[in-house]
Amino acid sequence: MPGGEYLRYVALGDSQTEGVGDGDDIVGLRGWADRLAEHLATVSPGLQYANLAVRGRVAGQVRAEQLEPALALRPDLATVVAGVNDLLRPRVDVAEVAGHLEEMFAALTAAGAQVATLTIPDVGKIAPVARPVRARVSELNTLIRAAAARHGVAVAEIAPHPVATDRRLWSVDRLHASPLGHARIAAAVAQAIDLPRSDDSWTHPLPPQVLPTGWQSAGAELRWAAAFLGPWLGRRLRGRSSGDGRTAKRPHLLPLSAGT
Repeated sequence: MPGGEYLRYVALGDSQTEGVGDGDDIVGLRGWADRLAEHLATVSPGLQYANLAVRGRVAGQVRAEQLEPALALRPDLATVVAGVNDLLRPRVDVAEVAGHLEEMFAALTAAGAQVATLTIPDVGKIAPVARPVRARVSELNTLIRAAAARHGVAVAEIAPHPVATDRRLWSVDRLHASPLGHARIAAAVAQAIDLPRSDDSWTHPLPPQVLPTGWQSAGAELRWAAAFLGPWLGRRLRGRSSGDGRTAKRPHLLPLSAGT
């Protein structure tokens, strides 16, 4: 909607949209979708916002569990971001993942919503162990762009910008954005939907930093593998998900000032 006059914003997705990496389960999660809602509210003080995202969900689960509730809320703006959890699995049909996303794009735009999504950064530059999935990321981004074009979906083009893989934009687990990363994602989506006071400053590089030496880097990789990769692989082997037993943090449209 030109000018950013949105009154009902609904976010669909997985852990990134839920806000993992920006806050915690004790003080609460903020995340890029919450930050985008805050920007929207400065333009439309009457904004109501729902966040249906649940961590660990693959694209098919997002479509099956979140699309109908989202449509029932009659959003005039919806964000759809999913697929990374699919790409990290041993076997994945990338076209099928893109198909789930396109079904959501089609249904939400047909219902009158402006829909926005984003492209996925090169995860191999963020977590070296993820380098084997680089080709999948590139393929999914190509399919997302094509599906978005078919349905008039706004795309925040995060992937092409080098700053997107700066480690400072990512939390210690390297799977979720840090608070700074969530802020940059929110700014990217705000620009993609042409919100007032949005610009391309989110693409700007961070100040230079001192990089770790070879031994320091190797030690950091080992600590990361023990703290995060091991538990993640363990859940996969047991058929478990970080989202088991969880529900959406904000399932109803509420004014931004209202609690979850």
